[in-house]
Amino acid sequence: MWPYVLAVIAVIAVVILVLAVKIVRPYQRGLVERLGRYKDTRDPGFNLILTFVDSIQLIDMREQVVDVPPQEVITEDNVVVSVDAVVYYEATDPKRLVYNVADFYTAIIKLAQTNLRNLIGDLELDRALTSRDTINTRLREVLDEATDKWGVRVVRVEIQRIDPPPEVVSAMHAQMRAERDRRATVTEANGYREAAIARANGEKEASILAAEGRKQAAVLDAEGEAKAIELRAGADKLRLTKLGEGEGAAALARLTGIKEAQADQSVLTVEYLSALEEIGDGRATKLVIPADFSGLLGTVSALAETMRADDGEDEVRPRKGLSIPRPDDRVDLPPPASRP
Repeated sequence: MWPYVLAVIAVIAVVILVLAVKIVRPYQRGLVERLGRYKDTRDPGFNLILTFVDSIQLIDMREQVVDVPPQEVITEDNVVVSVDAVVYYEATDPKRLVYNVADFYTAIIKLAQTNLRNLIGDLELDRALTSRDTINTRLREVLDEATDKWGVRVVRVEIQRIDPPPEVVSAMHAQMRAERDRRATVTEANGYREAAIARANGEKEASILAAEGRKQAAVLDAEGEAKAIELRAGADKLRLTKLGEGEGAAALARLTGIKEAQADQSVLTVEYLSALEEIGDGRATKLVIPADFSGLLGTVSALAETMRADDGEDEVRPRKGLSIPRPDDRVDLPPPASRP
């Protein structure tokens, strides 16, 4: 009989030992209660408790997610919107998480809905739609402060959706289309203005360049004309110089020839008259007659008497470049006045 008793005792001891062994995983903490009272918190690893006296409750210390159901919220401008959010939290004190709140999930959902309603109600619709980061930050601060006594830290809060009513959505779409049309019109007008400015600047620069080109061309033409005039003047000067030197040399040679031929006064008188004829045919408006012109006229008269024919009348001879006048157009000159 004793072997059976020992076997039963051994089995009971093994069962008690198995029930006394508790393994706490790395992301867990164990709350040990003895006879209904809190005893201590066990860390991850191998733990032994008193069977039928102690009980252990494992608390997950990892980050958890709570989905806040959608709710209707009235904004400051009296628009009803549907808002839902997601709350991320992690346990910091398993003792307070178990003993300070009965139903943590329900508590944090209701707390998030209430504070979300307060935050959205203080904002207009447009601001609420564009200020999600601000709403997330403020809501996380409120929830973290409220859940601190529960041994929980709120890591972050994310607003998932803010859904306005369908008629408001249609109005927003119409407003968006109008704003886009306005921006397109403004952009097109700015493009036309910039294009007009660019064309005006191009025409201005082209006009300036054309004026500068004409100016440079005029300057070059003037410089070329001045250079041409200078060259023509030099050429004329050189030509006149050469002509003067040639005529002077010719006159000198002629006079030298007359002198070497030992011509008498009659030959000199004829040469003198030829010179006077050339002077008379020139373009000068004034003629300077030498003082001994009267003596020269006497010599000319003597030569004319010696050369005149005895039996004929005076022959009318044309002057160079002039026609012979008709008899009725001729005018008799008065006789020369006698000298005192």
